[in-house]
Amino acid sequence: MGSIQWEYLFNAKLAIESFPYVMQGIGYTLLISLVSMFFGLILGFFIALGRMSKNQFIKIPARGYISFMRGVPILVLLFLLYFGFPIIGIQFSALTAAILGFSLSSAGYMAEINRSAIASIDKGQWEAATSIGLSYFQTLRRIILPQAVKVAMPPLSNVLLDLIKGSSLAAMITVPELFQNAKIVGGREFDYMTMYILVALIYWGICSVISFFQDYLESRYEMKSS
Repeated sequence: MGSIQWEYLFNAKLAIESFPYVMQGIGYTLLISLVSMFFGLILGFFIALGRMSKNQFIKIPARGYISFMRGVPILVLLFLLYFGFPIIGIQFSALTAAILGFSLSSAGYMAEINRSAIASIDKGQWEAATSIGLSYFQTLRRIILPQAVKVAMPPLSNVLLDLIKGSSLAAMITVPELFQNAKIVGGREFDYMTMYILVALIYWGICSVISFFQDYLESRYEMKSS
C-alpha cells in the first residue's frame, strides 16, 4: 500500500473546473433513461399480456422476445443498431440507436415484472369480475392493474435506476452523455481517475434523487391503499 501514489487519486481542482462541462451531458443521460423507460414500459406491458396469453402463437413469440432481450448484453444490442444496421441500409443516429436499444432491452425485463405483478393478484378477482359481466380489458384496467401497480412499483423503479447507470454505455456509440464527457476531459488532462470518480459521484447523486422519489411514491400509494 505504501507504493500507491495517493496524490494522483483525485484532483479536486480539475474536478471542480470540469464539472460544468461534464454536466452538459446530463440532458442526454436523462433523455435516454426516461424515454427508454416510457417506451419500455408500454412495450413490456403488452409483451407481458402476450406472455400470459393462452394462444401459443402469441405466447411463444413473447417468451422468445423476453429470453432474447434478457440474454443479450445491451452493449451488443447498441453496436448492432448503430454499427450493424447500416450494412443493410438502415441508419440510426447515435441518440436514436441508444433510445431504441435501451427501450427494447428494458422491455424484456419489465415484461416479466408486469407479468409477475398481474399474476400475483388472486384469480378469484378475475372470476368475480367475469361474473358481473366485465370484459377482460375492463377487469384488467379497473380491478387488476390498480393492485398490480403496487407490486410492480419497486422493481420497475430499480429498472429505471439501471437505465440511468446503463446509459453510460451510450458513450460507446458516441452519444455525448455524462460518461462520454468525462472521458473526453480525462483524455485531455491525462487524469482519468479524477474524472471517473467525479462521474461516479454524479451518477450516485442522480440515483439517490430517484430513490428518494421512489420511497415517496411508495409511501403515498401505501396511504391511499390503506
